[in-house]
Amino acid sequence: MTLLVTLAAGLGAVCRYLLDSAVQRRTRSPFPAGTLAVNLSGSFLLGLLVGLTSHHGLPTSTATVLGAGFAGGYTTLSTWAWESIALAERGARAAVLVNVVGSFALGMAAAAAGLGLAG
Repeated sequence: MTLLVTLAAGLGAVCRYLLDSAVQRRTRSPFPAGTLAVNLSGSFLLGLLVGLTSHHGLPTSTATVLGAGFAGGYTTLSTWAWESIALAERGARAAVLVNVVGSFALGMAAAAAGLGLAG
């Protein structure tokens, strides 16, 4: 099981890099839209996994590999925090507010949407 979680985390990290890079290339903005896209889609995935486990009998081992492994490697708290601090250091207060509050609120909504879809 540990090996599967580890492999899934590695795959999640690669997927994070690819999505983040693709979004940032398209937006060409100092706002970390790539990290936001990663964390929102990861929140949706985690909500979906909780719903599938709770309501449809998804095995907990599968949920662990996908949730703790893939989503754990895919989503990123450290990059989000670092980018928020970098925005603050540049004096981009509105962007910091959108990144911090928006990430939290939209992340909760994405998780709820995933949970609702599975329910």
